[in-house]
Amino acid sequence: MTTAWSWYVIAIVALNIGGATWLLWWTARRRAGDAAAADATSHHWDGDLTEYNKPLPRWWINLFYLTIVFAIAYLIWYPGLGNSKGTSGWTSRGQLQAEQASADHLLAQRYSGDASAPIDVVARDPAAVATGQRIFANSCAQCHGSDARGARGFPNLADSHWQWGDTPDAILTSILDGRQAAMPPFGAVLGSEANITATAVYVQSLSGQHVDPQLAATGKGTFSGICAACHGLEGKGNPLLGSADLTDDYWLYGNRIDDIRAAIELGHNGQMPAHREWLGPLRARLVGAYVWSLSHSAPAR
Repeated sequence: MTTAWSWYVIAIVALNIGGATWLLWWTARRRAGDAAAADATSHHWDGDLTEYNKPLPRWWINLFYLTIVFAIAYLIWYPGLGNSKGTSGWTSRGQLQAEQASADHLLAQRYSGDASAPIDVVARDPAAVATGQRIFANSCAQCHGSDARGARGFPNLADSHWQWGDTPDAILTSILDGRQAAMPPFGAVLGSEANITATAVYVQSLSGQHVDPQLAATGKGTFSGICAACHGLEGKGNPLLGSADLTDDYWLYGNRIDDIRAAIELGHNGQMPAHREWLGPLRARLVGAYVWSLSHSAPAR
């Protein structure tokens, strides 16, 4: 906040407090010409109708003054006047960090034995899996969904298809360090719409879809010369590279001919952000245990 805005805020606060104090004093005092009785207003109608007033008790008015005193003390103690930091030294960031440190301490105490255990071992503890599910809901559900079944472009974590492998170490690495799944664009390499279409048709055939056999045969040659470097000659992919298995029935970006053509021609650039700094090792293991449990079964401890 600039100095000018700071003084503007201070002035607005001071005017509000001063105005409230003056209004309370002005409305509570007796003025010249008031009726002798405290509850009389000297207003009469039709000879026998009289308006009366019942002022607030003095103790009640004093309570209003006390709230004003409290407000002034509060603004001195806490940062509430522009850029003033207050005399207490309190900050919202400091309180957040203290609460985070306390939560981290309690979590570390509760799951001290899981801090270095493989996630398939952690998954044997139902309480750890439940905690991991709550962390997942806060940190991962935005992309993968509350049920972890993903969406177009975001992998389903509840099935048996794993682009980077389903070993405990592979899953934990994905959470901690993230993944970069880059499918380069090959439109210029293939050179023509016909070659792109033929390659896409062959890719469809790998998963058992009914296609034009002649087009698939043409596309096979292109696939073997260009795509097999990452996806393998049989199209089963390579978890070390994160290349997708094209022979199953799971399609991250869709299995229509237009979807596959777009992937070949324009490529895809899927990214799983690293969560090491965000979650920390223990929370990452708890999330990993939950994710692993969705497609694996583990004996309870």
